[in-house]
Amino acid sequence: MAYMSASSTRISSDPSATLEESILDFIHGFTVEDLTEAARSAAKRLMQDQIANQLACSQLPWSIRTLEFVRSQMRPGVATVTVHGDKMSAIDATMVNATFGHAFEYDDAHRESASHPGSCVVSAALALGEEVGATIDEVLAAMVVGYEVYTRIGSIAAPELLARGYHPHCMLSNFGAAAIAARLLQLSREQTGHALAIAMSHASGTTEYTSSGGSIKRVHSGLGTTGGIRAAQMAKHGITGPIFYLTGSKGFYRTFIGTEVGDEAADWFRPARPLEIAKVWIKPYLCCGCIHGYIDAVSPFAGRAAEVERLDLRIQRSANVPVGTKNANAYTPRMIEHVQYSLPVQLAFTLIGLGNGYQVHLDAKEDRLDLSGEGEILRLARRVHMVEDAQLDLQYPGKFVADVTVTFRDGSSERVFIEDSTGTVENPMSQDRLDGKFRELVDGVISPEKTEVLLKAIRDFGGDEQVATFTNLLAQ
Repeated sequence: MAYMSASSTRISSDPSATLEESILDFIHGFTVEDLTEAARSAAKRLMQDQIANQLACSQLPWSIRTLEFVRSQMRPGVATVTVHGDKMSAIDATMVNATFGHAFEYDDAHRESASHPGSCVVSAALALGEEVGATIDEVLAAMVVGYEVYTRIGSIAAPELLARGYHPHCMLSNFGAAAIAARLLQLSREQTGHALAIAMSHASGTTEYTSSGGSIKRVHSGLGTTGGIRAAQMAKHGITGPIFYLTGSKGFYRTFIGTEVGDEAADWFRPARPLEIAKVWIKPYLCCGCIHGYIDAVSPFAGRAAEVERLDLRIQRSANVPVGTKNANAYTPRMIEHVQYSLPVQLAFTLIGLGNGYQVHLDAKEDRLDLSGEGEILRLARRVHMVEDAQLDLQYPGKFVADVTVTFRDGSSERVFIEDSTGTVENPMSQDRLDGKFRELVDGVISPEKTEVLLKAIRDFGGDEQVATFTNLLAQ
């Protein structure tokens, strides 16, 4: 059996169509004309948040080390490295920019797939678009296609990927980037199928960093995204992959989540399905997205730490692995990775009134906070008690909810339940707040004048100009 060629009859309307064939239908069927205003608006919000993260996080030590690593072996090219301005091959520039974009837990999220598509799809589409001379609209369409392939494949695997300890983003970015590269490199239908199949061989990465650390987590986006681009380049040169790379008895789902998916999985790619990119979750807090609902729940009590006796939390099985009782350092953070993945520590920040934004985490990274066992932060963190409740995953599929009971020293208590945290599609950030986050992140990295130029360029992103007219603005 081989993938259907570009000239073959399309089979997406056939109820027996496989998931793999339906994905190919989607990739090759989506056109620039399918970019509705809603899709364009969502893609530009995503890009704005991602560019802000790339600009700010280009200054972090692990980002600089990644850039130095890539410089040591880079291939020449025309793709732009954000801020630093190096010109190199698209795959090398993507390694750097995707790493920048996912370097400090402040980038976008997609709840249903428990992942962070933006650093993958924005970095890959911009760099490849620049390399092949694509128009801005062609890049936008590729970005949307990559986002949909990434998140829909991921949603079928959620919440099991995260619950089993895998890092979904490191795995799914291979598929998203392969789809983008297939579009912009103009692969045939058959080559595209093999690109996605080869991408599965790159899929890897666990969340052990939440317990025992490691800056490699910051590079997971670069690893996965370049894995997808490399897969497409291999397919273009005739390397082939397994036909049923997702649904086979030894395919992605059976191997990584222990379940074979049925033919109904193809429904995720049916033509009438709403675009997942409309669900972009912009993060208002600089920590794992599993924690955000709890921060919203506790925020009304900020500044009242002295009055709080204890906090009792019900926590989903999928969230408990990275941020809860199965995180070995939830109560004993020794490094910034521990801080950003500790639900008790983040709630201590909230209650004390430190907030959960960029500055407090820079302070934590630079040891300007007292995180000793006897300091106020950890004393308060120890008042947080977490109990895993797998029923929450079943009752609220595709969401990270928060169930908190605050008990005060006077004996009174208050229960708060958050279904949709700030920044989600049901509870979105305003454009003004999104612009404020952009300015907060880029302050000190680029000038105020350059900041406003970039914001306008993102608002106006679209049309038949080559994308290089935009990417050249990303250099300092």
